[in-house]
Formats: sequence, structure tokens, C-alpha cells
Amino acid sequence: MPTVDDVAQAAGVSRQTVSNVLNSPEIVREATRQRVLEAISSLGYRPHASARRLRTRKSATIGVRIDPWRDGISGAVLDRFLHKLTEHADARGLRVMVFSAADPDDELARIRRLREGSDVDAFVLTATTHGDERIRALTEQGVPFVAFGRPWDPETSAVRHRWVDVDGRAGVAGAVRHLREQGARRVGWIGWPHGSGTGDERRAGWEAACGVDADARAALARHVEDGVTEGSRAAAELLALPEPPDAIVCASDSLALGAMIAARTAGRPALPVVGFDDTPVAAAVGLSSIEQPLDDVVAAALDLLFGPAGDDVRPNPSSDEEPTDRLLAPRLVERRPGHLALDAIPGT
Repeated sequence: MPTVDDVAQAAGVSRQTVSNVLNSPEIVREATRQRVLEAISSLGYRPHASARRLRTRKSATIGVRIDPWRDGISGAVLDRFLHKLTEHADARGLRVMVFSAADPDDELARIRRLREGSDVDAFVLTATTHGDERIRALTEQGVPFVAFGRPWDPETSAVRHRWVDVDGRAGVAGAVRHLREQGARRVGWIGWPHGSGTGDERRAGWEAACGVDADARAALARHVEDGVTEGSRAAAELLALPEPPDAIVCASDSLALGAMIAARTAGRPALPVVGFDDTPVAAAVGLSSIEQPLDDVVAAALDLLFGPAGDDVRPNPSSDEEPTDRLLAPRLVERRPGHLALDAIPGT
């Protein structure tokens, strides 16, 4: 591994000048600073993280709560997000600390303790909700954070903070339009109960693109808790209608897998079904799904929190900082069913 001395020799400067460029760049002449940075880049030098943490009195650590375990299908999305976050953070010389919490109040208490112990510099919030109390509390306390999930109501939107999200409405609308272009005329919807910001937004995409009147939309939609069994039951109801759907779009891959099972049971194994999140199960059974660009989500979150390629946390945004949010586009991954027999999937 290259050392500070190697960088100094390559740039033709002293060891102290290299240290100044890394820790107090404002005192170094621009031409010299650029020469040192070029040497750092060409050699692939990385400052010793432990020494830097002791010197700056910063932990270089990002905290993120692990959501309570659900099922292995929907839970895969957070797992992939955490892996991406860890990879991108490591490239910046940062660490990720995961912690559990029973509810938002417990999460805020854990964050307070981690901050008091100087264990974590900044946080990533996940699973934002209507009236999310975490956003207001962390803003008022001056705790640096970025949310994976937008504010879902005017009250939370009024609290200026950084967030990154995926445009679920656009993703679902695009999938519905694609199905209609392929000949579908009655595209059904299986989503979550009303009140979920993410679920309501995805349903809005279906409503905007399905091309049927309000009565038909009411007949073609079902709202259930997330799960394979619930998705199968809801799809069976839709397929038993006098005018059943000729395609189904779902708010998650769990629901979509259930819909695939119901379609096979009803003698319609070729019924187009689209899920959301593009989980490994979707790939295994040949389920079309809407993919969230998690690499881009993580990169945008870290850019907002630390600046482009930086590792020094930024304070919460001031009134004139722009931009403070990023809304990213998902994409439809189209597959043919049958890559793996449905009865080979645990729990089906």
C-alpha cells in the first residue's frame, strides 16, 4: 500500500504538505494542492482511517436501523440496500453501523445514545411514513441525516431535510402502459391498504395509466397486507370476476408471486403479472418486476450527506441549499414465467 512518503516523493513536496492537503487544504497553494491530489489519485493512496478518526474526533460512521424482519421476499430489498450502502461507504473510507429498534421512539432514543457516545456521525432513515416524527426530531436536534423515502404529507414536507426516493408512481404507470401496448385491456391492481405513502403512490401510477373508468377501477383493485398468501387470495377474487383482468400489477413481489400462483390455479399460467422491487425470487420464477436503482439511491444519499466523493458529514441543509432531494426513475424488468417451478419456492 502506498504511504504518505510515497505521495510526497511523487508530488515533489514534503510529508507535512501532503498532511496539510489532506487535513487543511485551505492553507496550501492551489497548484501544489492539485499536484498532491494527482499523486494521491495515481498511487491509489488512502489515508489511514483509524488515525484520521483519532485526529478529527469523528467516527466516520453512518448509522442505519434494521427494520423488523418480515418475509424473505420483501425483506430482500432492505438487505440489498444495506449491502450497497456498505460498499459505497467503504469506497469513501466510511463505515456503516446497523442497529435495531422496536418503533420510531426507540429509534430516536438509540440515535441519541449513539450521538452522545460519538459512535456515529450521521444517519440514514428508511421506511418514511406520513407525519414521520423522526424527521422533525432529528432536524430540531441538528443530527445530520438523509432519508431513503420522501416526505408524504405537507407537514413533513415543510421540514427542510435531505431525502432520496424512487418514483414508484412513474414505475407502475410505465409497466401498465407497457401491458396495454401488448394488448391488455383490463389491468388489475393488488396493493397495500390505504395510508401507506409508498403503496398509495404506486396505486396512483396504476390509476393514471389503466385507462378505465372509476367503476371499473374499483372492481379491478384489491388492497391487502403484504404477503404471498394475501396476494394469491386477492388475485383469485379478481380472476373470478365476470370480467376478469387480462394482466395484474402488484405493489410488491410478494403479492405478485401470490398472483402468479392464483393464475396457475385458475388455469391461466400465461397471465402477465408484474411485481415491484425485482427481488431474487422474481428472477428465479420468471416474474416481471419493477427494479429500484439501489446503486443510484445510495450514491445520491451519500452525495447529499457528504458532498461528491467526500467523507466529512455536512450539517443539515440551510434555507438556500439546493438540491436537497433526488427522485430516481425505476425500470421494468420483463421476464417469461417458468424459470423455476412455483412449488419449489418455500412458503408457496
